[in-house]
Amino acid sequence: MGTAASETSVTPREPTEKEIKLVIGASSAGTVFEWYDFFIYGTLAYILKDAFYDVDNETLGLLLVWSTFAVGFAFRPIGAILFGFLGDRLGRKYTFLVTVTLMGIATAGVGLIPTIETIGIAAPIIVILLRVLQGLALGGEYGGAAIYVAEHAPPEKRGFYTSFIQASVAGGFVLSIAVVLACRFLIPEADFVEWGWRVPFLLSIILLGISLWMRLMLSESPVFQAMKAAGETAENPFVESFTYPGNKKRIFVALFGVTGILTTIWYTAFFSGMSFLRGPMHVEPLTVELILFAAGLIAMSFYLVVGKWSDRVGRKKPIIIGALASLVLLFPLFWTMGSLANPGLERAAQISPVTVEGPECVTDPFAELFNREQTQCGRVLEVLTSSGVRYDVTPADKLTVAAGGDEILLDPIWFEPQVDLRGNIQSELGLRGYDFSKQQPEFVNILGIIGVLLALGALSALTYGSVAALLAEMFPPKIRYSSMSIPYHIGAGYLGGFLPLIAGVIVASTGDIYAGLWYTIVVVAFGVIVAWWGLPSGPPQDFSDDAA
Repeated sequence: MGTAASETSVTPREPTEKEIKLVIGASSAGTVFEWYDFFIYGTLAYILKDAFYDVDNETLGLLLVWSTFAVGFAFRPIGAILFGFLGDRLGRKYTFLVTVTLMGIATAGVGLIPTIETIGIAAPIIVILLRVLQGLALGGEYGGAAIYVAEHAPPEKRGFYTSFIQASVAGGFVLSIAVVLACRFLIPEADFVEWGWRVPFLLSIILLGISLWMRLMLSESPVFQAMKAAGETAENPFVESFTYPGNKKRIFVALFGVTGILTTIWYTAFFSGMSFLRGPMHVEPLTVELILFAAGLIAMSFYLVVGKWSDRVGRKKPIIIGALASLVLLFPLFWTMGSLANPGLERAAQISPVTVEGPECVTDPFAELFNREQTQCGRVLEVLTSSGVRYDVTPADKLTVAAGGDEILLDPIWFEPQVDLRGNIQSELGLRGYDFSKQQPEFVNILGIIGVLLALGALSALTYGSVAALLAEMFPPKIRYSSMSIPYHIGAGYLGGFLPLIAGVIVASTGDIYAGLWYTIVVVAFGVIVAWWGLPSGPPQDFSDDAA
C-alpha cells in the first residue's frame, strides 16, 4: 500500500507534538476568522436587504441578499483553481496567508460601503465585487488549511486532528452570531440597524491581524518540503488534476458523494434554520441569535467526535449514516421546530386553514425587480408565504380568500400601490386566530428548538467531520491542493452556496414554507448513491494508486 510519503523520493520530516498543536491552533483560528468574515453577511441578511437594496417586497429583498450571498460562492471554484495552483507550486503556508489577507480586507470593505440611499445603485454593485473577492479567497482557504493539518498529522490521528478545521467552519458561524449579539447588547437597536451593523464587518481588520500573526509562526508542510527537495512538485496542478490516472473518478466522487452531501446539510441546518425562525416563524431576532449561538457552540464538539471516530471505522461509514439519517429526519425536524417556535401559527393553520381561489394564482418573486406585473392572486400568495401561512389553491374565475371557511373580503383598494396589502391581510387573518407579532417562545420550547438544531448539527457533523482527512487521502500529494479544492468548492459554491436562494425561490413559488427542503433531499439522495459506489470502505488509508 503506497503512502503520501512514498510519492516522493525524500521522506518527510516527522513534526513534533508541539509543532502539531501549533499547526492545529493556528490553522483552526485562521479558519474560524475567515469563515466569520464570510458568514457575517448571511447573519445580518435581514438588515443588509434594506441597506443595499431599494425594494418594497420583503421576500424579494431577502432573495436579492441571498443572491449576493451566492455570488461569493459562485467564485469559490475560481479561487480553488487559482490558489490550488499556487498551493501545489509554491507551498501550502504562503498560499493561505494570501487568502486570509484577501478575505479580511474584502469583509472590512463591506462595512465601509455607503447605503443605497447615499450612493444609489453603486452600493449593491460594490457589495457584489467584494463578495467576489471573498469567494476567491475562500476558494483557497479550506484546501490550504485542511491539507496543512492533514500533512502534519500522524495517519492514526488524521481524522481527529483535521476535524478541528471542520469545527472551525461552524466556529466561524458561531463567532459571527457572538459578535452580532455583543453589538446588540452594546448598541441600541435603532442605532444598530442604522449604523451598528457595520461594526462586525470592520472587526475583520483585527481578526486579520491575529490570523496573520499566528500563521506567520508556522513552517511549511513537511510533505511539500519533501516534494520540493526532490524536485517533484507539479508543473501544472490544474491540468494534472484531470489527467492523473483515476483522478476524474475521484473528483466526481468528491464533488457529489462528499461535498454535495455535506454542504447542503450544513446550510440547511444553520442558514435555513436561521431564516426559518426569523422569517415565517416570526421569532424575535435576538432570541434566534441566542438559540443559534447556543446550538452552534455545542455542535462544534460533534465534529471532533466524528473525526476521531472515523480514525477507527473509516471515513465512509459516518458520511453514509449521516446522509441516510438526513433523508429520513429533515422534514420531521423542521416540522417539530415550527411547532415549537410558533405553536399559535400551527394551531391556527389547523383550526382555520387558508384557501385561495382565483385566476392566475402563481407567484413571481422577481416581479418587482424586472418591472413585471404581479397578478392580484400572486400578490396575495406572496403575502401568505412571507407571513408563514400555509394555504391550498384552487383555480377559479374570481379571487377569493377564506380562513376556516370564513371568507375574507378583499377590498380592491388594498391592491393599490401605496396601500399595505400585507398589513390588511394579516389583520384579517389575525381576527381568525393567526398571530403575526414577534414571538418569544416559552423557555421549554426554546430548549426544544435548541435540541432540534443540535440534531441537525449532528447530521452535519456525521457528513462533515471526517471530510478533510478523507479528501487529503483521496488525492496524490503533488496535486492534492488543486485536486481536493476544485470539487470541494464547486460543490460548496454551487450546491451549497445557492441553497438559501434556491430554497427561498421554491418556498416563494409554492407557498409551502417547508418546500425548500426538497432541494436538500434531492442533492443528498444523489450523493448517497455516489458515495456508496465511490468511497473506499474499511479503515483509513493514505493515498495509493492501487486504491484508486
